[in-house]
Amino acid sequence: MTDPLTYSVVIPTIGRPCLADCLRALAQAGDGPPPHEVVVVDDRPEPVGELPLHAAGALLDRVRTLRTGGRGPAAARNAGWRSVTTRWTVFLDDDVQVLPDWSRRLSDDLAAAGAATGGIQGRLTVPLPEDRRPTDWERGTAGLEQAAWATADMAYRTVALAQVGGFDERFRRAFREDADLALRVRDAGWRLRRGRRTTRHPVRPADRWVSVRAQRGNADDVLMTRLHGRDWWTRAEAPRGRLRRHTLVTAAALTALTCALTGRRAAAGVAGAVWALGTAEFALARIGPGPRTRRETATMVTTSVVIPPLAVRHWLHGLVRHRRATRLESLPEAPAPGAPPGSAP
Repeated sequence: MTDPLTYSVVIPTIGRPCLADCLRALAQAGDGPPPHEVVVVDDRPEPVGELPLHAAGALLDRVRTLRTGGRGPAAARNAGWRSVTTRWTVFLDDDVQVLPDWSRRLSDDLAAAGAATGGIQGRLTVPLPEDRRPTDWERGTAGLEQAAWATADMAYRTVALAQVGGFDERFRRAFREDADLALRVRDAGWRLRRGRRTTRHPVRPADRWVSVRAQRGNADDVLMTRLHGRDWWTRAEAPRGRLRRHTLVTAAALTALTCALTGRRAAAGVAGAVWALGTAEFALARIGPGPRTRRETATMVTTSVVIPPLAVRHWLHGLVRHRRATRLESLPEAPAPGAPPGSAP
């Protein structure tokens, strides 16, 4: 492909039903140039049943599938972009829905890209309930509206991806792999900017323990620090979590238990009070902005007890697991900005 505005869409999926809505919305965004192809990367460990590719409608003849066998979203996206021949690769998550004018606005974004522009982010909008306050999970999802370089809708020059080696597959979850890539692309001399196209990101259903499982991301934060230094939070425009507070609360709980077992009741009482106050503060900070229903309140209280020690545990696991991690290196001879795919040595 020689047209500088041609693009391919890569969608990693684990077979969630929302893939049909994603493909349907992409097909209906027809007032601009369509994608050269849509690469759906099936990352289910053991695929059962067919993917709802028929939802692609008029784009069905442009849809191609790959399988990566459960290696994670970073590996799935790598398999996708490495198989395309277009100047641009646009990554979409399978739980987003592009708006009807998306393809036209994407074309405008690509046309406005300077030669040194390596990536253009789409704007995300998260619809929240209008009749009540959002839950903790819904507020967390809404944070994507402010996220930088989220691959829920992110266009990269394919040559920039090739130069930096694509996504780091050590990030096995859909967390921080996009920030890591953005930092490496910038370090390689490319610019990243925000575009004008908009994509809808609905809040997907989740059980009450979703916030507990999300604590696994603390190990990925350790990997980010190993790869990019302690200031990566600022450079990646990523909000700091509550790990420091979680560490203090967990330390207070362990101190209280140790003192109680060794007969130091006064010290145990002080440490226990610190733990109780820290836990209560965390729970109230999550309950206050929410709907305050009985179920939501009970979930916030229960998970606020569990999250601090679990977050610290995952952080410690990351320290051990990633103690020798080194960053992926760019090609020794960088291709000229805007050069077509395959021009790098």
